[in-house]
Amino acid sequence: MNDKLNHYPDLAFVDIETTGSHFDRDRITEIGIKTLAGNDVQVWERLIDPQTYIPLNIQRLTGISPAMVNEQPCFSELAEELKKELEGKIFVAHNARFDYGFIKASFKRIGIDFKPKVLCTVKLSRLLFPDQPRHNLDTIISAHGLKVSARHRALGDADLLLQFWRVCELKFGHAKLNEVINQLIGNVSLPSNIDQNLIDSIPVGPGCYIFYGDNKIPLYIGKSISLRSRVMGHFQGALTQRKEMKLSLQVRDIDWIETSGELGALILESKLIKERMPSMNIKLRRSKDLCAWRLVEDSCGVLTPTLVTHHHLAPGLQENLYGLFYSKREAHSYLKAIAKKFHLCEALLGLEKRIEGKPCFGYQVKQCGGACLNLTPIALHNLQLKTALELFRVQVWPYSGAIAIQEGGEMIVLDKWCYLGTAINQDELYELAESGEAEFDLDIYKIVKKALSGPYKNQVIPIGMQ
Repeated sequence: MNDKLNHYPDLAFVDIETTGSHFDRDRITEIGIKTLAGNDVQVWERLIDPQTYIPLNIQRLTGISPAMVNEQPCFSELAEELKKELEGKIFVAHNARFDYGFIKASFKRIGIDFKPKVLCTVKLSRLLFPDQPRHNLDTIISAHGLKVSARHRALGDADLLLQFWRVCELKFGHAKLNEVINQLIGNVSLPSNIDQNLIDSIPVGPGCYIFYGDNKIPLYIGKSISLRSRVMGHFQGALTQRKEMKLSLQVRDIDWIETSGELGALILESKLIKERMPSMNIKLRRSKDLCAWRLVEDSCGVLTPTLVTHHHLAPGLQENLYGLFYSKREAHSYLKAIAKKFHLCEALLGLEKRIEGKPCFGYQVKQCGGACLNLTPIALHNLQLKTALELFRVQVWPYSGAIAIQEGGEMIVLDKWCYLGTAINQDELYELAESGEAEFDLDIYKIVKKALSGPYKNQVIPIGMQ
């Protein structure tokens, strides 16, 4: 038998203890390494001063107290020694993204680049023991009769990984494990619950992707013009970003919906997030309570903003609308902000009680130009107000009826800024156009408005003219 099949690269079985799970905020308190080099086992173990507080629940779990680490070296003092210990070895850990992510981040803080080959024993267990229902360390201990010396201490848990490797050697042999190493270390950036075959099946084109947690609960929804690259980007980012690491640890499955282009993906993402409410998205808000300002001229010729609430709001049909806000509070905050920025009179704007001949509060603190005292002509105040609001004018729907935007092999059907659906042929196109009113959505309004003023303005099909 070929000797190369009986030997694999040196394996460093690594475990760490930390002050918590946030690798950008928390710090390492202990590192334990058992290196398998040929038939020899080498041991490296260090307590580390995290230079931060160790929470009581972590102290109880690990048994590592502040007193134990106070006189120990900090990570930067051990960095070169640790780097030398791990150099040229395969980094083996259970749920390797956690241990590797912490050590990589610790090295990065002191300017050292750390990029070993990584082997995750969760992935190893899943691959070799597919019928085993769970693959956490306690399950592996129980399933394979491993001997526990010091659970939740770094070296004790590293020893458990070495024991598990020995179990795999006995059951599958050196040649099979060499094959497994080559298979798994190519998938370093994937979470332990995600198979490479699933990643390979994700399209390279545009669309939306959905990450699911336990029980098929949506965790995160995103969009991209290159689905597979974007999904892989999340997992690569998990090594340096807290949010991505949290997502990577929780994801259990991935689904996707293809679109013909970027506009379709943007609209679909907005709809999916509101429908499925994934826990890790910054939730896009529904538009049921929208309101906007309308300028009304009073008997003195003063343009006064009047709030139009959702009961009387018809965005896309009404002239003289400004803003579109999710709440009355947001609308008033905006109006106050432009009053301060442009030195407008809050009394004339209706934001405070107006008393004829008396200055508003803003004038007294030099934030009003004096329109309340006729020191600034009303016509000029009106012009300043209209200029300030112009950027937030709600655009009236510029077409006589429904339109379609051609994108790839699909037609995105829209009317009065509302998304009616996506058609792939003429029959579907007219069916959607005649389907009736859709609910106005502020996020989709912004997406479509930008598209029609930019790259898609020459791809519009006015359906009423067909």
